[in-house]
Amino acid sequence: MKTRADFLRAQKGRRQSQIGLGIEVCSSPAPKPGTVRLGFTASRKVGGAVERNRAKRRLRAAAAATLPLLGREGHDYVLVARTATLSRPFAQLTQDLEKAITAAHAALDRTGARNSMEKRGG
Repeated sequence: MKTRADFLRAQKGRRQSQIGLGIEVCSSPAPKPGTVRLGFTASRKVGGAVERNRAKRRLRAAAAATLPLLGREGHDYVLVARTATLSRPFAQLTQDLEKAITAAHAALDRTGARNSMEKRGG
């Protein structure tokens, strides 16, 4: 994901947070078959430019290990760095990402089921 509008749309979607990172998930506006869109962000709270870049590199590596297994096609994911992203062991960082993705998908499924019930009049 590159544009600000994509990041803002994801911000309005489902959010989950863990110790090492935060994640924002929403459905893509024009999904392409077999694709998952991904973005990374790190605010100045994480640290200076060097720390922010290192945090985003760690998030990219965790996403590369996790999203091919758990990511859903037609969805946008924004991984948000936290100060703990820098110091958390990589294995725990990937576990945090797995938990966050699983919880976000479960919440999206609940919301989707609730919306379909409302449409049917149930």
